Parts: sequence; C-alpha cells; structure tokens
Amino acid sequence: MNTALPPVACRPGCGACCTAPSISSAIPGMPDGKPAGVRCVQLADDNRCLIFGRPERPACCAGLQASAEMCGDSRERALLWLGELERATAPA
Repeated sequence: MNTALPPVACRPGCGACCTAPSISSAIPGMPDGKPAGVRCVQLADDNRCLIFGRPERPACCAGLQASAEMCGDSRERALLWLGELERATAPA
C-alpha cells in the first residue's frame, strides 16, 4: 500500500526548499553547492527560482516534488519541516 501524499503545487513566494536544505550539486553562482539554511543565490527577491526550467538547474531541485507534508500550511512550517529533515539526514 502506498501511503505517500500526492504532490501539490508550490506555494508562490515560499522558497523554503531553496533555503533550508543543503544542496551538494553545483548551482550557478554556488559552484560548491549550498549549505543548509543559506538562501540559494538563484532565489529572486520574490522567492522564485531564477533558473526554473533551465538546463543549469540542478537535478535535485528539478526533481523535488512539493507535498502537503513537506510544505505544510505556511513558509515557516515548510522551513521547520525541511530543517528537521536536514538535521536528521546530515552526516555525523
């Protein structure tokens, strides 16, 4: 039985997934990736991805699917959930 929640549309202006998690892949402007809790340089002032849909967007970003569990009901909830996931999966 699959208990995964279905994907949902991204919340406009959120950008939590571009801030909370670390990204080990190179990002234009961040050749060594992005540490957890650091805003991606490709995140615009309105929290929209500047390289969305472009080939230089990392595969980990393009493959991320928003979900009700991950995104919650606010940007703050999404930051909290993603931060907890980052801490739980960080190397010791």
